[in-house]
Amino acid sequence: MQANPLSEISLIRRLKLNQLMIFERVLETRSVVRAANEMRLTQPAVTKVIHELESCFDGALFSRSNRGVVPTELGLMLGRRVKSLMAELRYMTDELNDFRLGTSGHVIVGTLISASARLLPRAIAMLKARTPNVLVTVREGTTAHLFPALATGDLDIVVGRLPERELPIASAFPLTHEVLFDESLCAVVGKGYGPLPERVAHLSELAGSPWILPTPDSPARLAAEHLFRSAGLPLPTDIVESLSLLTNIGLLLETPRIALMPRVAARQFTDAGLLRILDLPETAAFGTVGFSLRSHKEQSAACRVFIECLREAAQATAPDTTA
Repeated sequence: MQANPLSEISLIRRLKLNQLMIFERVLETRSVVRAANEMRLTQPAVTKVIHELESCFDGALFSRSNRGVVPTELGLMLGRRVKSLMAELRYMTDELNDFRLGTSGHVIVGTLISASARLLPRAIAMLKARTPNVLVTVREGTTAHLFPALATGDLDIVVGRLPERELPIASAFPLTHEVLFDESLCAVVGKGYGPLPERVAHLSELAGSPWILPTPDSPARLAAEHLFRSAGLPLPTDIVESLSLLTNIGLLLETPRIALMPRVAARQFTDAGLLRILDLPETAAFGTVGFSLRSHKEQSAACRVFIECLREAAQATAPDTTA
């Protein structure tokens, strides 16, 4: 039997916002039970809403598995649109509250390792000093995870190392990028390393040491490989692959490992006395640090203020990269 085409009017008449909110939570949690608990509903009530939506769209939205529910192809397609609708609803809520109550709102920031230690904390501190009622949510991840979330509206902005233009991820989503400053990599150690050599004449003197390197899926790994290749060296054999700042610092404090870290991030921890930067003759360009936004989408008032703070924080941070 051929399905009748849907129309905007028919969808408006049949759909309710609370149905879409429930669907979005089931999609995000992959569980009817967890979605019901988050929204303070009963499991049968959530199941009923999913059945209503499936009847509306003439198809199954989820299939059951041992671990919960898995979205069907129809569910994934609908999910992309619903995420955008929920993001627009959040923007509208922020703007209404800003209009009615004064400066408020919610900024959801995706961050990479290059921004999370110094640039981002400074920008957030500036934002909260100007607009204390703005809620800031920070989510850390890789570019491959953050850019899709930004494109669907799950994130308002992504701050960190910008991908090179020739990389597929740079143009895979409708995003706009702004450069804040150029960054370089430096080698750092913690107290677990022991006494520092007076001078390191060549990277080869450290090649036999245990290292911490960025994960292979990270653009920073390319910079690390270029550093060793330019010095005519293979990668060290004793390595830990990690982008976790907390894990890396813990290893550096407890073990004699050397890590490569964006210089701006490293300065935050050297100033606090946790790490020491090795004076190497070789240097590696880390790339450009900046922020990314959804193209052709107006930012909320809170996000616009946050962008101003980012630019100001970058001006204060960038000179430290040469220190």
